[in-house]
Amino acid sequence: MQGFAQRLARSGLFKPSNSSKLQWRPRTYSAGAEQKVSQGAGAQASKYALSPEQIAIEYERSKRNIKRSQYLLFGGCLVSGAYAYILMRSSKPLDIDALQKKDPVKDYEAVANAIAEVLDNSEYDDGSYGPVLVRLAWHASGTYDKNTGTGGSCGATMRFAPECEHGANAGLAVARSLLEPIKQQFPWISYGDLWTLAGKIAIEEMGGPTIPWRSGRKDAPDGTYCTPDGRLPDASLGAAHIQDVFGRMGFNDRETVALIGAHTVGRCHTDRSGFVNPWTNAPTTFSNLFFQELTTRKWRKKKWDGPVQYEDETKELMMLPTDMALLWTRKYKAIVNEYAKDQDAFFKDFSSAFSRLLELGVSFPEDSVPL
Repeated sequence: MQGFAQRLARSGLFKPSNSSKLQWRPRTYSAGAEQKVSQGAGAQASKYALSPEQIAIEYERSKRNIKRSQYLLFGGCLVSGAYAYILMRSSKPLDIDALQKKDPVKDYEAVANAIAEVLDNSEYDDGSYGPVLVRLAWHASGTYDKNTGTGGSCGATMRFAPECEHGANAGLAVARSLLEPIKQQFPWISYGDLWTLAGKIAIEEMGGPTIPWRSGRKDAPDGTYCTPDGRLPDASLGAAHIQDVFGRMGFNDRETVALIGAHTVGRCHTDRSGFVNPWTNAPTTFSNLFFQELTTRKWRKKKWDGPVQYEDETKELMMLPTDMALLWTRKYKAIVNEYAKDQDAFFKDFSSAFSRLLELGVSFPEDSVPL
């Protein structure tokens, strides 16, 4: 269309104006040209004029081209308008923010800080949620079976029945509920990562060793992935049970004693485990005090209607049958005595064993983030 207009402009039939339309004007001739045309000077006259037939043909062709351009423009407007109407009438309107939103930055440090912020609460137990978060991470991970490759923290199956109803997990709804607002604040983190990270942060915030941790756990979709009851330690049993449970997870004797040392924080509740009272007088401080109390105090069976447990002379502290089994079993007792005398040795072994516990059964992706 533009080329044709240029040809017409050069021919003199149309002249450009400030508007977008071409203006028709009659062809003007010089006096000499008029004389040559009137004299029938054929080829020479063609330099100055088009024949009336050519003018008519060019004029009709220009009208057709202009009309075709108008049709194309009108058709484009119709298509654009129809598309806009469909978008406005759609039940799912176009979300520009969603289109522009990039994948969230997975800031695990921010999650760790959020966990640390909710630990202290003077109205809960001894003033801290730290111990119950350690227990959540421990029990979510301690279901692993090396023989079948099932269980462990990957899946976070304690969200579902029947696992959340297992006796060993009584009272852990408190910990799961505490972390739920953090999950809502950081929806990209899996429950498996959140629960285990909470255990790490709780230990460190209570004065314990640094626990190596990394992301990458995926959550199971439903309760069909729950592990059978009985995989977690039963506090009412003895050394054989300890060997069976920790051996099933692949831990050696030293790792076993170190992991049981997590009893240095927290307390038992009659409405959860059936047992009562703390192991130490500093239940919100992670230290080797559990081993010191176990080896230096005199323990006797508690006289009451509850399950068998042991109490000290003050009747304010307690030990479980599995705790006493460490003291009564030669291979475990030597490690207990070492940890009672050397907190650094305990911290070193616990850090390694607990980190390994949190990773049992997990296949970490290449983009796993360490913390």
